[in-house]
Amino acid sequence: MGRVAVVIVTYNSAEEIGGCLDALERFDDLEVLVVDNASADATRAEVERRNVRLIVNTRNAGFAGAVNQGVTATSSPLVLLLNPDAHLERGLEALEGCLDAGAGAAGGMLTGSDGLPQVGFMARNLPTPAALILEVLGVNRAWPGNPANWHYRCLGETWEAPVSVEQPAGAFLMFSREAFVKVGGFDERFWPVWFEDVDFCAKLKRAGYRVYLHPEAVARHIGGHSVGTLPLEIRELYWYGSLLEYGAKHYSGVTFRSLCFAVLIGAGLRAVPASVRRRRAGGGLKAFAVYGAVARLAVSRMFRRARGQGFTAV
Repeated sequence: MGRVAVVIVTYNSAEEIGGCLDALERFDDLEVLVVDNASADATRAEVERRNVRLIVNTRNAGFAGAVNQGVTATSSPLVLLLNPDAHLERGLEALEGCLDAGAGAAGGMLTGSDGLPQVGFMARNLPTPAALILEVLGVNRAWPGNPANWHYRCLGETWEAPVSVEQPAGAFLMFSREAFVKVGGFDERFWPVWFEDVDFCAKLKRAGYRVYLHPEAVARHIGGHSVGTLPLEIRELYWYGSLLEYGAKHYSGVTFRSLCFAVLIGAGLRAVPASVRRRRAGGGLKAFAVYGAVARLAVSRMFRRARGQGFTAV
């Protein structure tokens, strides 16, 4: 057993998983496990070709559920959560050093195809209600330098040295098994994807753990390879649904309902320009239906907070 278990969750990741696994071959003594969420492409064949341990789900368990499966099925004291489109380049020992010093989790630098850090994504502070309200209203896109977004996306950091952050991206995140068990793992109510890593980091903070980003740990990251293949209506409902799940779990009643109202207004604001774009592609009416469904979801969540039960690690 190595010190680090690498858990990779796949979903129709055939184009990316091979490169991810090949990059890991440069690192010694890793316990590598792929959990496949019922891919319909050649993902499993790519993994099997490399003789890497594989768990095959017959249904999509969601990202959080698959992470919990992977952590439970491994035994190393440290776990590196790695997306299939993140190719580890260097610095694994830097993340280990953060956890050896008592941190609950640590992330590294994610760089794009241009070699530049993916600032605004690779590490963020936990979202305040104001940051999410401005996000769903489109203000953060129109005015990215607003104070709430600046703080949320850590836009003032230089990333020249290890820095304490609240939420490194789940695409490249190492955590201790001890911390994972203490906070109850990933919450499977965030199905199938989005905000589960944010919630996990929020639980770490609440439990008193420190979290860092270490710039010496680097992975090249493409991003969005699985969710980008989803139709607009599915992608939007998943994202807004998980956002509202996070708000229901972490914000007070009045604040949460304000977020629901902002989603309702934002859906209306996005429907018209989205329908124009879709009409050019022959699907304008579908865009109205998509944001109508988002609006109905927001209204329903105003009167119904949390749903289901999360995962409890043992």
